[in-house]
Amino acid sequence: MGDASTGVFGITSDVARGVSRLLLERGWSPLYEFTLPTGRRIDVAAISDSGEIAAVEIKVSLSDFRADVKWSEYLDFCDRYYFAVPDGFPHEILPNDHGLIVADRFGAAIVREAPHSPIVAARRKALLIRFARVAAERFARSADPFAP
Repeated sequence: MGDASTGVFGITSDVARGVSRLLLERGWSPLYEFTLPTGRRIDVAAISDSGEIAAVEIKVSLSDFRADVKWSEYLDFCDRYYFAVPDGFPHEILPNDHGLIVADRFGAAIVREAPHSPIVAARRKALLIRFARVAAERFARSADPFAP
């Protein structure tokens, strides 16, 4: 994530930070930029203590949303799907059948709860293993940036 004081990348980083804080407050464990088996990358993925998986796609501008045609590919890989946007983003352009979070660097609020749409058990197991491995590897590399 980039410097919070510069441009769209900074806004994206701020929104991700606020989303992460919200998820942690709600008992979810978030992970930035989680790559799916398809090669697509979710901005923020999170797991609950029951193994439920949430995906959060960050959109910081109207052009960002309009240019993105890949977000719908994430729906088969989560139980709950949210868009996260900064304050002032035009909510009315976002699909109403997904959750909505408004966030800044200090926190976030759920404006619209995401409906629960359970994924199949085999996919859940594979994603939970992938999530755990990614989180463990990131933690190990943070302690030893020169690890293989």
